[in-house]
Amino acid sequence: MAAGSGRGPSGHGAWQRPYLNIFKHFRVEEWKRSARDGDVAAVTVTEAVARQGGGQRHHGQAALTPPSPFRKDARLKGSVYRIRGSVPGSSYLQLPRTPTQSLGLTGRYLYVLFRPVAHKHFLVHLDVSTQENQVVRVSFSSLFKEFKSTATWLQFPFVCGAARRDALGAAPADVRWTCLVLDLRSILSLYLSRRYSHLKSIKLCSSLLVKTLCTSDLLFDPGVTPGHRPRRGLSAMPREMAFPVPRGEQWHQLYDYIRFPSEGSSVLVDSIQKSCASPAAGGQSPADPGCQLPQPGALAKALRDRLSLVHQITSPEAVPRRCPVVMRHIPEVQLPAPGPLRAVAAAGQEKEQRPPSVADVAQAAAVADGDGGIHVYAAPRSRRCPQTVPSASQGRLLPDPILRLRTIIGFGGCSTRWVLWTQDSSVVVYPCHAVIVALQIHTGEQRFFMGHTDKVSALAMDSSSTVLASVQAGPRAVLRLWDFPTGSCLSVFKTQAQSLFSLSFSRDGAVLCGVGRDGHGKTMVVVWNTAQVTHGGEVAVLAKAHTDVDIQALKIAFFDDTRMVSCGRASVRLWRLRAGFLRSCPVALGEFQSLHFTDLTLEEPQAAARDRPGHTLFVCSRSGHVLELDYENVCVRSVRRLLPTQPQHCPGQEQPGNGAGPGIAINSISISSAFCATGSEDGYLRLWPRDFSAVVLEAEHEAPLSCVCISPDGRRVLCSTAAGSLGCLDIPSWGYSTLMRSHGGSVLAFSTEGLRKQMATVSRDNSVRVWDLSSMQQLYDFTAADESPCAVAFHPAQHLLACGFDSGTVRIFDLASSDLLVEHKQHHTVITGLTFSPDGKFMFSSCLQGTLALYSCTEQRSHVLRVLGNVVAAAGGSGSEALAVSGDSRLLAFVGPSRAVVSVLQACSLHQLLRVDISVLDTNCTALGCSARVCFAPVPRGELLVATSASKLLVLDTRTGRLVREVSGVHKLCCSSLALSRDGRYLLTAGDKVIKVWDYQMRFDVNFQVYIGHSEPVCQVAFSPDQQHVLSVGDAIFLWDFLAPPEGASVPALLPGAEGSSGKLKDACESPEQPVPVPPCRGVSAVRPAACPGVFSELDPEEEADVPGSSRIGAKGDKDASVPVVELLTNEELLVVRPKVRQESSRSPGGPAKELREDSQSAESPCPIRPDCYRHFTPRFRASLLPQSFLPAPAGSEVLELKAVIGYNGNGRGNMVWHPDTGFFAYTCGCIIVVEDLHSGSQSHWLGHAEEISALAVSHDAQVLASASGRRNGDSRCQICIWNIQDGVCTANLFHHQTQVQAMAFSRDDRFLVTLGDYSDQSLALWDTSTHQLLASTALSQPAHDVAFSPFSHRELACVGKGAVMFWLLEQQGADVSLKVHQAPAPAVLGPVELTSVCYGADALLYSGTNSGHVCVWDTQQNRCFMTWEADEGEIGVLVCGHHRLLSGSNTKRIRLWAVAAVPELRLRGPDARSSSVLLEHEMPLDGTIVSAAFDESLEMGIVGTTAGTLWYINWAESTSIRLISGHKNKVTAVGFSPDETHCATCGEDGSVRVWSLGSMELVVQFQVLNQSCQCLAWKPHAAAARGAESQHVVAGYSDGTIRLFSVSRTEMELKMHPHSTALTAITFSTDGEMILSGSKDGLVAVSSPRTGITLCVLAEHRGCAITVLHCTSKQYHALGVEGGELWLATSSDRRVSVWASDWLKDKCELLDWLSFPAPAGPQEGLSSLPPSLAAFCPWEPGTLVYVGFGLQKEALFYSLHKKQVLRKLSLPYFATSLSLCPAAPFMAVGFGERLLRLLRCPAGAAQDYAGHDDTVQLCCFGPSGRRLLTASHSALFVWELAGA
Repeated sequence: MAAGSGRGPSGHGAWQRPYLNIFKHFRVEEWKRSARDGDVAAVTVTEAVARQGGGQRHHGQAALTPPSPFRKDARLKGSVYRIRGSVPGSSYLQLPRTPTQSLGLTGRYLYVLFRPVAHKHFLVHLDVSTQENQVVRVSFSSLFKEFKSTATWLQFPFVCGAARRDALGAAPADVRWTCLVLDLRSILSLYLSRRYSHLKSIKLCSSLLVKTLCTSDLLFDPGVTPGHRPRRGLSAMPREMAFPVPRGEQWHQLYDYIRFPSEGSSVLVDSIQKSCASPAAGGQSPADPGCQLPQPGALAKALRDRLSLVHQITSPEAVPRRCPVVMRHIPEVQLPAPGPLRAVAAAGQEKEQRPPSVADVAQAAAVADGDGGIHVYAAPRSRRCPQTVPSASQGRLLPDPILRLRTIIGFGGCSTRWVLWTQDSSVVVYPCHAVIVALQIHTGEQRFFMGHTDKVSALAMDSSSTVLASVQAGPRAVLRLWDFPTGSCLSVFKTQAQSLFSLSFSRDGAVLCGVGRDGHGKTMVVVWNTAQVTHGGEVAVLAKAHTDVDIQALKIAFFDDTRMVSCGRASVRLWRLRAGFLRSCPVALGEFQSLHFTDLTLEEPQAAARDRPGHTLFVCSRSGHVLELDYENVCVRSVRRLLPTQPQHCPGQEQPGNGAGPGIAINSISISSAFCATGSEDGYLRLWPRDFSAVVLEAEHEAPLSCVCISPDGRRVLCSTAAGSLGCLDIPSWGYSTLMRSHGGSVLAFSTEGLRKQMATVSRDNSVRVWDLSSMQQLYDFTAADESPCAVAFHPAQHLLACGFDSGTVRIFDLASSDLLVEHKQHHTVITGLTFSPDGKFMFSSCLQGTLALYSCTEQRSHVLRVLGNVVAAAGGSGSEALAVSGDSRLLAFVGPSRAVVSVLQACSLHQLLRVDISVLDTNCTALGCSARVCFAPVPRGELLVATSASKLLVLDTRTGRLVREVSGVHKLCCSSLALSRDGRYLLTAGDKVIKVWDYQMRFDVNFQVYIGHSEPVCQVAFSPDQQHVLSVGDAIFLWDFLAPPEGASVPALLPGAEGSSGKLKDACESPEQPVPVPPCRGVSAVRPAACPGVFSELDPEEEADVPGSSRIGAKGDKDASVPVVELLTNEELLVVRPKVRQESSRSPGGPAKELREDSQSAESPCPIRPDCYRHFTPRFRASLLPQSFLPAPAGSEVLELKAVIGYNGNGRGNMVWHPDTGFFAYTCGCIIVVEDLHSGSQSHWLGHAEEISALAVSHDAQVLASASGRRNGDSRCQICIWNIQDGVCTANLFHHQTQVQAMAFSRDDRFLVTLGDYSDQSLALWDTSTHQLLASTALSQPAHDVAFSPFSHRELACVGKGAVMFWLLEQQGADVSLKVHQAPAPAVLGPVELTSVCYGADALLYSGTNSGHVCVWDTQQNRCFMTWEADEGEIGVLVCGHHRLLSGSNTKRIRLWAVAAVPELRLRGPDARSSSVLLEHEMPLDGTIVSAAFDESLEMGIVGTTAGTLWYINWAESTSIRLISGHKNKVTAVGFSPDETHCATCGEDGSVRVWSLGSMELVVQFQVLNQSCQCLAWKPHAAAARGAESQHVVAGYSDGTIRLFSVSRTEMELKMHPHSTALTAITFSTDGEMILSGSKDGLVAVSSPRTGITLCVLAEHRGCAITVLHCTSKQYHALGVEGGELWLATSSDRRVSVWASDWLKDKCELLDWLSFPAPAGPQEGLSSLPPSLAAFCPWEPGTLVYVGFGLQKEALFYSLHKKQVLRKLSLPYFATSLSLCPAAPFMAVGFGERLLRLLRCPAGAAQDYAGHDDTVQLCCFGPSGRRLLTASHSALFVWELAGA
């Protein structure tokens, strides 16, 4: 049977026809094939009615008569199923019994015969299978307030009874039996475009009565009798499905009939509710008074009520495609017929409207009712919609409101204890200072409750999530009661207490209890009656009491509203409310009476056991005790205690006094039917079974936990920390998600970055955080140990972040690599201003002493140009607003030297241009005060805005300093922030804890709008880079939607002196303004001719020759300016192709091509700006270059052989290729191409590049591979290598592009190769693959991101860029090749987008992805787009097409497979093509943004690369993803071999410790620590008695000062220690493995025991300088004249080495020698940072150590411990960055910052240099056997073998 198969319906569905009674067929009464939980029982109708009507029988009394609305229900006279419970999810009836089974019911219509229980809610879930093998859940409930939909879930609100204003919510008292007909096929088709297959399962949840469920393909109507001729398509209701109808009455007068969706409806309806019309009647029933035609006045009122209801229950977000309308006067609306009621026409379309007659209105009402309800998509005024253009005569700023709060980043404020779940476990409620936030955990949407004027100190909500209570802190504790579903405030009143810190609601919301303190600081308990507040009633005080008992938590018992429980310091008390008095009694706790209790929870029994007497109370304490109390007997049942980690962690029940040492403080406790959750001071969330026998699950946090709360459904645990983070643990999947991260203090300043849509903030919690503006999720977190950040600024073009600190230091970070690039110390006190110029050339900083510094940022490492003293006023602002730079980067303005003066300087030189004393601008006003903030207007205006301390806004002319205009009363107090929109139409100001939006032209009577929400002063406000949002910071981060219409839809901003400008401006400026002359510089964009066709410009041959960097072979061959020349190199068959620049008479003959290009750009070309898309390649910054000359090993005599490379460069784009026919598989890691055999795992390495490889391309016959990288040292152009795949030899080097190659592609016949330059190069080149000659090249006016050749013609290719696709056509005449281009713009419906990816499909189709997540389909024959669809929420960077399938990969970390077989047929429809024919077949999440993909022709299997450095094997048929290649994403910080050399371990800045198998080079295990960086590691040496897998241990040191010991065999952490207060920098084991030596950043060395976790001693000889190396070796017992069997050394960054002799068994550690090596007084030229100090014991010379580091010479020193002198010196070419000595042979490996690895044969043998690293060789390590060498360069790992070893 289908119900047991677990699949879909088997065979045909004849057994289900003409209908199927589900309850009867599956024999629900036996409960064998169905499941139930809670209060579910089969009852007679009379019994159900009597209980609902209150008919409880008493002795001596007759049964109460049910109310009249229920008497007629007794007519059913049958058995129904009653499902009831206090929570809808607690009681349910489910078919089939287990989720793995399926009902397999194929009927189109589902008939539900039920009645909701009066004054209760109900919930029904239907799991429906589609023909696409996808399960969709369809739910309807009276709980739902709005319609919601996802790809797998539809939620419909159910309106009980007739449509009335109060119908939404719980069922009314007169609710009737209902026949609900659900058209499952239409529901899936209308709402999800899916095809219905069968009904899989049904779940009926309380509270409701159900008669039966039926399915059928026929549409039955209860109003059709067997003798009546039904309307076409309707049948008479079968007898067992029909409700009885007494003689003389009609069915529709007794029962409700709802068909959903309504007949013929093509409109998406947002709720399920009853309509007046009957399907059988086809119109109104004369006997139904609800459908009679009303009088005109009554009709207008009825329609208004109906519209009010629909407006109330319809969500604005439900149907965003429709524009919201507001209907004010119903009789004035022309209602068209036939059809549903439609929205009012726009203002410009109402010319032909006439006043409607009564007949028109009646007809419209009838039509509306006949369609099942009026469908009006209404929304609040704040929704973005077309607005009327405001005229000058209007009196206020429009639209109103112009801001809408979208997201708040923040949590807590007064307390982080208060987090609540709603009843459906889908919404989390928490306070954020003065705002209450309701967060939808699935979608991330936020809803706000605003009204408090101070920080919210406590929250409470009733069990039905109807009423929310909140109270604010402060001397007057104001309490608010909210209607949670609507967000409206029901009541506001002052409490009896001076302050409240705890609230608790009774289960039904009728009683509210609060705990606080009175004016004398005494604890006070107040109880209110809130039963009538939802009905407009008042809130009354029931009782209040004062007590000397400390109360930390108080809760009302769920079983009795008059009983409460409290806990606190040395107190657990039971309270009772009786006769207006609160009385309490203590619980006898015995010897636990003195504990400090922190939280409590009452165990709620199961529904089946609620009648059982006795209730259990759990109380937790700061000492780690958990007390289980018997509420009825007021006694202690059991006591448990949470102790720190021990070898066997099992905190079971224990007796008082057991356990030595202090316990772990428990701050919060929560309990469900299956688990108990505790949150403790050590930051752990622990999940326990009910008996506390063992920890089920634990999650570590970075701060102590404040609150834990299990959701009502028991599936999730909510937890909050004292640091302001909020997280959710999903129990079934063990998945943890962070819902909110926030600063722990006020946010001081922020800066935004438009290219990657990021925001950086600095806060009083001493942290710098970087956020993603799209998702508002935290990306980075920087902290300084002893400094506080106070200013921050993003570089406008590069991914750099500058931060200023209170010490006066300015640091610049590279966010891509999380590295510190440069540190400036020009200031000596707090940084008050920090900003970049818009062109990115300069940076400016100021400090509290008035110093102003100018930096040059033209290079990666900025340097100081000029410093001025005492020029900036001390109180002239802070953060990024103290200094203002004009939009053209010419001018710099600030307040100074005094607070009454504003200075304007030339930005590039700091020469003063203007100084304005604002105190003399208005002689009639003495209250002008001093300057506070400055801000430049857009460049054409030439205006400077100055906010003064007297709340005035002054607009000054930047050339003359003349006052243009003045605005008074900007804020009550001083304005704290200014910002102007990019178009100069709107002005933002902040002050008085409010934000104001102004019309910059001041054209209205009321020129501003005010917005509240902050509880503290707003520190900064600004527009987002895209001008679509407004950001404000202070107590939290607020993101507002900016709803102003586009510039073209409103009155354009008027320029001073322009035609039509206002008279006010002319009065201020007597002379007309002249344009400010702008000197030519690289930062000013050149103006393109008006004839430019669009994004790209098509070049004629004459124009192309003048474009720098372009080349073309014309008809006459050699007359072009840059014809490529082929040079043959001697002794090698290698072609080098370089462009030859034509010599000019004014230039020296030997001048390079690069000089001509740069000179021409400096005068005319704008500075390149990276496009706003991740698809564009940006190389990782590297501070060094590979030297042009070094000592490579002679061929055949190499000592080292590269055996394996571990890692994949996730920073590349398209840098992985796989040919499914030949199996050729290659990818890049840095500057190396790794070719791997997928069967054997063997690697071959192609070395030919010196810089990071950006892209790869393989020919269609898999014979040629092309690779591209940046410019080598000494080259002026980037390098393209052509490889012969058969022998792995580079046959040619091509040079043309200036910077980087973005993408490459081979033509269909492999005759041509096209290469595409990046955003700085902006050129496209075409190459001949046989001769390697450059055939054609053209310059592009905008950056392009991807290029592809057509698979149908070698003459066609396409590339994509900003808002357009360029279709190229190759024309060849003899040897001449030319390119013709046609540019096609992207569809206007997408707006301004970047087309980021491209691929060709079947039937001459082209697919392109966008940065907005859309896929466009183009007809390449007509070069037009005929269809688009939204394929993802993020940018699509990868597209692959094959066999009517399309694969898309995006920055949402997932790939999707689409069925596009129907797309070619839609091409004939043109723009009318619908995207519903494109179906999503599969979806798979991966670990990072997708950057490369290669699949077979059918797209069944393939390989995908991500930015996480992982290559995945994808098999769609099996829905599997397997890691092929994995590596570190960030910098590797330490490496080490296992003692048996079978494995190696690495750690990185991402906090991971990874163990690799050296046999297969695969990742064996990974240990991950969140929010920490792993700095060092070491393998535990084998003990003499323990060898094998069991003794494999790795110890690692972290940036928080902790040490963790991991067992590799058991894949678990065995020990955690915290011996250091700062980050660890070095760690090692003693030679016997019995001790751990660790060194930290502050120079302390700790000796700890791995067995006990105790730190035995701490050595402070190196205090103040970071430890760089710890190394141990064994020695003879009396060697060197000291006792002990072990020598070890410690090296610090100050070039000092200490040597120690130790005997660990005797606890002896003696200093043997102390070495200090000299160094120059200052750093040498060319060093960006000092090299590390490194030392190691020499294994082949006992008693000798080797030292390298910064010194007078670049050398390695061999020091003898016996002779106390340097024995010899080995000269090195550079300062060493890594060092390792081979234990088996006299070899020394040295790594350099110049990307070289040198192998030296000691004592004075030959040296061999090995290239292949693309960055500093920061690590090298020989294996214990000496046969292997492991090196690391940034994130890449290299495994070398010694030849002959």
